[in-house]
Amino acid sequence: MIDNLDNHILIVDDDDKIRNLLKDFLISNNFLVSTAINGEEALKKINIINFDVLILDIMMPGIDGYELTKIIRSSSLVPIIHLTAMGDTDNVIQGLEIGADDYLSKPFEPKELLLRIKNILKKTNTKSFKDQIQINNLVLNLVTGEISGSKFSRSLNTNELSILRILSKDLGKAFSREELSKILGFEQERTLDVCINRLRKKIEIDPKYPKYLKTKRGAGYLLWVNN
Repeated sequence: MIDNLDNHILIVDDDDKIRNLLKDFLISNNFLVSTAINGEEALKKINIINFDVLILDIMMPGIDGYELTKIIRSSSLVPIIHLTAMGDTDNVIQGLEIGADDYLSKPFEPKELLLRIKNILKKTNTKSFKDQIQINNLVLNLVTGEISGSKFSRSLNTNELSILRILSKDLGKAFSREELSKILGFEQERTLDVCINRLRKKIEIDPKYPKYLKTKRGAGYLLWVNN
């Protein structure tokens, strides 16, 4: 069970009404909540506070939600939820591709945001997986989400890390798109496909012809490694 009082949420939105409504709602559900009115203020707070979840509006003046996500992902794995008035698939995919973990289209019910936050926290707070696996010349740390190679290091976001944790528990077993989407809390299987494609770009020599994160026709996705 997750103790909300241990979790600090940052809400970044230039709309005073939405920002304050979400703040009051999450505080009433026992979360510690901070707010920022734009990307610049958010970065100042992120640099001094270790937040557990970031809730970012996309359409903001100055540093918008997409650019803010890119900046954060260059140095942090903190879970990110996008709030967007642009609910079309392309905008959602763009957010997921640059590192967002989830999204909500405006208008939405605060209770739905609460469920998304709790789902993300369950994924980040649960440990029932190997500490690390090795793929080719890469070492994937399934605790921190760091990928280290002979000449570089990179990081996995929360969804990518969760996918590897699930697949690594039963190497060689295919998990259906429906099954994985349900475990990860995705409403659309397309969201899972985007995450898989991003993950392949990080761990495969040739993402178009994956050797490790494979698709088994009619069965789903599986992880194939020697350890």
